Amino acid sequence: MTYPKVESQPNFPQLEEGVLARWERDQTFAKSLAARPVGTNGDNEFIFYDGPPFANGMPHYGHLLTGFVKDAVPRYQTMRGRHVDRRFGWDCHGLPAEVEAEKELGIAGHPAIAAFGIDKFNDACRTSVLRYTDEWQRYVTRQARWVDFENDYKTLDTPYMESVMWAFKTLHEKGLIYEGFRVLAYCWRCETPLSNTETRMDDVYKDRQDPALTVSFTLDSGEKILAWTTTPWTLPSNLALAVGPDIDYAVLSHPDGNIYILAEARLGSYEKELEGAEVLRTIKGRDLVGRQYTPIFPFFAGTKNAFQVLGAEFVTTEDGTGVVHMAPGFGEDDQIECNAAG
Repeated sequence: MTYPKVESQPNFPQLEEGVLARWERDQTFAKSLAARPVGTNGDNEFIFYDGPPFANGMPHYGHLLTGFVKDAVPRYQTMRGRHVDRRFGWDCHGLPAEVEAEKELGIAGHPAIAAFGIDKFNDACRTSVLRYTDEWQRYVTRQARWVDFENDYKTLDTPYMESVMWAFKTLHEKGLIYEGFRVLAYCWRCETPLSNTETRMDDVYKDRQDPALTVSFTLDSGEKILAWTTTPWTLPSNLALAVGPDIDYAVLSHPDGNIYILAEARLGSYEKELEGAEVLRTIKGRDLVGRQYTPIFPFFAGTKNAFQVLGAEFVTTEDGTGVVHMAPGFGEDDQIECNAAG
C-alpha cells in the first residue's frame, strides 16, 4: 500500500474542517450510537449530561479547555463499546441572566422589576438566556466534539426543575441534608448572596481606602498580643486570634510597663510605637496556640471555646503583626478555622 502524500506545510484548519464535514455527511456520531445497543434496562449506557454554561454569553477559553475533557471521557467509554448519549444543556438561572435582562430593559433592582411586572421580566430573561445558542453550537462543533444539541436540556424546563426537587427530597429523606452557616458575599442591590464566581465578574470591586487598626488583646498570663485588622467594624464580633504555627514571635518589654507579643519579622513596621522596647525572647506561634485572652467587647463573652489563640496556615508576616483577628460572622477563613476549633 502506497503511503498517502503529505503536504510539507499542511493547512491544519482546512484538514480539521474536512474531518468535520465528513462526520456531518456520514452522520458518524449518530451511527456510533446506533452501533452500540443501550442494553437490558440501560445496562450498557454511559450517561453524560454536559454541564450547562450560561447561554446569554459567548464561550471563552475556559469552556474550550474543559470541553476537551468532556469529550475525552465519552469517547473513551464509546471505544469500550458503551452507548453514550451526550446531551448539551443550558444554565438559565441565576444572576447573569437577570442582570443581562435588567441591562436590556433599562431597569435595576427589585422595586423596578416588580413595577415592570415579574411575569414580563421572566419572559425577558427566557429570551435573553438562549440568545447565543447557535454560536455555542458552532464553537463546540469546531472543537471536534460530538454533542447532541437537538435533545438539549434547559434548567428552566419544568421537568428539569422537578427532577432537582425530587433529588433534594430524596437526599432529605435519607438524612443527608443539614442546616449550617456559611460566610458569603451579599449583594444589597440584587438582594441575594453571591457566589465566588459572581464576585469575580466585571465591575464588582471598587477601590477604596479603609482604616487599619492594631489592637492589643490581654492573654490570660498578662502579656498583650497585638493583632492587626483592616476591618475594625468586625471587632465586636471577635471570637479568636490566629497565629502562624511556624512563625517566630517576639516577646517585648515596653517602657509603658506592658509586655507585647507580635511577629519578629514585623518589628521594623512598629519601630516608632515600640521605641525603647526590649526583646525578652522569641517563641514559635505553636507555643501560643491554645492560650486564652480577655475579650475586648462583652457581646459574646459567654461563647463556648471562644477567645483563644488558634493556629492557621493562612497567617503571614507580609503585613500587620502576624496575628489575625478572627470574626467568623464576617470572614470565610475565620469561620472555617473557628468551626474546626469548636
